[in-house]
Amino acid sequence: MTKVIEISPTTRHEGHSKLTMKVDDQGIVERGDWLSITPVRGIEKLAIGKTMDQVPKIASRVCGICPIAHTLASTEAMEASIGCEIPEDAKLLRVILHAANRLHSIALHNILILPDFYIPGTETKITPFAKEQPFRSIVERIFRIREIGQTIGAIAGGEAIHPSNPRVGGMYHNVSPLAKQKMADLAKEGLALAHEQMEFMLDVIRDMQNRGFTDVAGKQIPIPKKLGYHDQGVMATSPMYGSSSLDEKPMWDFARWKETRPWEWYMGEVTIDLEDPSYPIGGTTKAGTKANPRMEACNSVPIYDGQPVEVGPRARLATFKNFTERGTFAQHIARQMEYPDCCYTILKCLDNLNTSGKVLADYIPQGDGSMGWAANEAPRGTDVHLARVKDGRVLWYEMLVPTTWNLPTCSRSLTGAPWQIAEMVVRAYDPCVSCATHMIVVDEKNKIVAQKLLQW
Repeated sequence: MTKVIEISPTTRHEGHSKLTMKVDDQGIVERGDWLSITPVRGIEKLAIGKTMDQVPKIASRVCGICPIAHTLASTEAMEASIGCEIPEDAKLLRVILHAANRLHSIALHNILILPDFYIPGTETKITPFAKEQPFRSIVERIFRIREIGQTIGAIAGGEAIHPSNPRVGGMYHNVSPLAKQKMADLAKEGLALAHEQMEFMLDVIRDMQNRGFTDVAGKQIPIPKKLGYHDQGVMATSPMYGSSSLDEKPMWDFARWKETRPWEWYMGEVTIDLEDPSYPIGGTTKAGTKANPRMEACNSVPIYDGQPVEVGPRARLATFKNFTERGTFAQHIARQMEYPDCCYTILKCLDNLNTSGKVLADYIPQGDGSMGWAANEAPRGTDVHLARVKDGRVLWYEMLVPTTWNLPTCSRSLTGAPWQIAEMVVRAYDPCVSCATHMIVVDEKNKIVAQKLLQW
């Protein structure tokens, strides 16, 4: 008999989300709904009427984890709308900034997922912040990789959190020869560490993949061979950086995208009738509680060719590098495989960077209201920003962030998993839920309707 169980909030990721699941008598998920319950940011509405220089700064504030991806996608959406091409050295600095951010983000995700895994060949789960070896050495390496990524990002971008150097038309400043050399030295150190960490993580992930069972709250939970499989497609615009509507051959198609409302994808009102007080941390939602994913979701649902899609490392490798593995462990594996590419990309860009080259366009148009878009391949996947700029001010703005794309796709990938490891499936997407909270749905009686938030 089908029962409903809920994990709220989900843990070890940025932002607040929850899982409402219908499960069978064996606790296997028949239907899972993963949704954002983070308070709405409202960035798209704040953008309207602001200058095209202000909006990328506002967009980056949607989150402290993804500000570089949002700054770059937003800036380039403005440039796409006004038809502004930037100098080559400005592009190189942006790619360096982007790759440094991805390097830092992969390392951060390692910290978040490692407690789900075991030291290979043992029954010891990994405790990242334990003082004992090998845990201490693992974390010290991760922290150094993050430090390298953040330092390079600060040099190229002005700041590592909300970068101040990118601007519409290019960059405010080039870097000095000394700064270029420092980034190169850091990237070379990072490359060696990235290879070490990648090999370690691949061993850890393959061990778990072959294990068959995992311990959750003292219970042995089986791991399905097809954990996290789904029938949705994948979407990616580049193996590293991204694309925009200014490109000769854009890698994303505005006409194939549509945004829908939560009630077209999520369950309606249900009553929780299964609970587990032992589930870490704090137990599941109490039986008898009412839940309504359709009304509680603070995320819209973008679809491409009529269906949700997976974005992120696996999508990039499947699209551009013939990577054929699927499911939760494939997502983890693909993410680790991107480690060295970050450092190789930084070093290649630095080889081509002219520190005396100009980084600002000679002429910056003010726009006639044309629609422009830019996709930045953020650590978590394709981050598409769309804008209409006229006379230097934003008429319309939209953000299609990676976790927004992945929320409905992950929901479908929960089917067939024991509910106790549903969060493992979620964590494989490296959620950044605050970025994905663009709307709120309440009933007609309260006179706030989702359609108003989805209009241009």
